[in-house]
Amino acid sequence: MLTIRQQEIIDTSLEIISTIGIQGLTIKNLSKKIGITEPAIYRHYDNKISILIAILEFFKSKSESMFAIQDKVNDTSIQRIEKIFQGHFNAFEQTPSLVSVIFSEEIFRNEPILQEKIAEIMDSNSGVIKAIVAEGQAKGEIKPDIESKYLTIIIIGALRMMVKRWQMGDKSFNHREEVSKLFNTIKTLIEVG
Repeated sequence: MLTIRQQEIIDTSLEIISTIGIQGLTIKNLSKKIGITEPAIYRHYDNKISILIAILEFFKSKSESMFAIQDKVNDTSIQRIEKIFQGHFNAFEQTPSLVSVIFSEEIFRNEPILQEKIAEIMDSNSGVIKAIVAEGQAKGEIKPDIESKYLTIIIIGALRMMVKRWQMGDKSFNHREEVSKLFNTIKTLIEVG
């Protein structure tokens, strides 16, 4: 459980990333934005990397909550995947700076601990989607002729591409419509009958 100050540091870090980019996230900029001293930040987090780890944990927690909700519903596997797909896009829309952290391979390249954390999140998320796909194949809802592992890559890759397109653009294109059309295309490709 995060303290109020730790949550403030995470929220402010995300705000900085959202406005001036991940390169702008420094302890100095963070302390100025919050209005506390740099040593005060170090009382909560050892360094910038530990703050980024906390942000990744925040995203992981949001993902796990979405997945837990989908485990409790009686929807078809396609409906469950669609809700997860839309839920992740909505999470990125609500906190656009998460995209800058989650999809910033350049910051992970030289930081093994961040690489491990993002790999953990990717493995966890793809594991859930893969299980839902496999379940849908077993129930005859999803085409069985393609391995669930590859369908999972297609689903997650499509979401990632849409999120990156939204992030890199002016965010003014009708993303709800685009996400819906994209998922309907995926559905056409994977659904039985």
